Amino acid sequence: MPTDHSALSLAQALIRCPSVTPEDRGALDVVAQTLGAVGFAIERPVFAEPGYPDTPNLYARIGTRGPCLVFAGHTDVVPEGDGAWRHGPFDGAVADGMLYGRGAADMKGGIACMLAATLAFLGRRGSDFAGSIAFLITGDEEGPAVNGTVKLLDWARARGERFDHCLLGEPTNPGQLGEMIKIGRRGSLTGKLTVLGRQGHVAYPHKAENPIPGLLRLASALVAEPLDRGTAHFDASNLEFTTIDVGNPATNVIPATARATFNVRFNDDWTAESLGAELRRRLEQAAGNAIRFSLDLQPSNAPAFLTQPDAFVDLVSEAIRVETGLTPALSTTGGTSDARFIKDACPVIEFGLVGETMHQVDECVAVADLDRLTAIYERVLEAYFRPRS
Repeated sequence: MPTDHSALSLAQALIRCPSVTPEDRGALDVVAQTLGAVGFAIERPVFAEPGYPDTPNLYARIGTRGPCLVFAGHTDVVPEGDGAWRHGPFDGAVADGMLYGRGAADMKGGIACMLAATLAFLGRRGSDFAGSIAFLITGDEEGPAVNGTVKLLDWARARGERFDHCLLGEPTNPGQLGEMIKIGRRGSLTGKLTVLGRQGHVAYPHKAENPIPGLLRLASALVAEPLDRGTAHFDASNLEFTTIDVGNPATNVIPATARATFNVRFNDDWTAESLGAELRRRLEQAAGNAIRFSLDLQPSNAPAFLTQPDAFVDLVSEAIRVETGLTPALSTTGGTSDARFIKDACPVIEFGLVGETMHQVDECVAVADLDRLTAIYERVLEAYFRPRS
């Protein structure tokens, strides 16, 4: 455990736990001991699912009445990668004003700031601040996200826990702290397209049926027209092919099948079901009676969602403006996050550190940004639990 409760010391303690999904290696202990020392009730549920590793999670709460503000995040990290690190990926080294280590940006640094801000707030206000603060921390976000936040929320709901707002500390800022709040996320849908042909000798094409031209025709049909033009808070939906595979080692053989995989990041014009229906319509129209194909749409737990800008968004935006001088953009860009699960429990927005180096070799954050983010979170707490006269 760190000798002090600064965001830097807490971030270093978390980084020094090599908690590559699904391992914890003491990371949740750091959170539990820090919060437990100031009066939080701590729960450590471990969730299981056949075919997936058992995963530890943490729920902490102080206070029994509303409103309840939830801090959420994850202590698991991606592997360190193959490149040479300037400093050890799990050393938590500081050099030239930067904190280095896996998870510094995504998102142990953010969790450290949440902890430091909460401790500072409680140090000023004590435990009787007319509300509750909770922490939802998982060890399964970078992995399959099966035994993490989605089950932790179900577990909390079954116990009668209720939340009013959630602040998720993902690294939302592209290059400068204060640039961006995430008020929603695009949905994600993956499809596997297979075109069937008939294998044969390339010198006798009339005795075979080459699936590759058909695959190209269908792939073109999926992207020929935009899926939409975007919505008030979302960019246009986008389909990207990620693989085209034939698996044919012979240059004189027409293959029997050709396959492609694609992913669509979609906005709130669509659900996974309505989008899937539109993709099938395009394929069937292009195929007619000439192309034999199948489309396998993978189950999606990532719908598009939006937290409508409201007083809570304004409160966080104002805290950011006071500390950084910037008015953050309200964005729905980027990949998925655990906010897609939290949205069903309460309104959720995301704001954290600069994510420029997340998942890279030499992942790092500015030490000064740790201090600024802590100050922002403190301002959020003070404004959220402002004493009523």
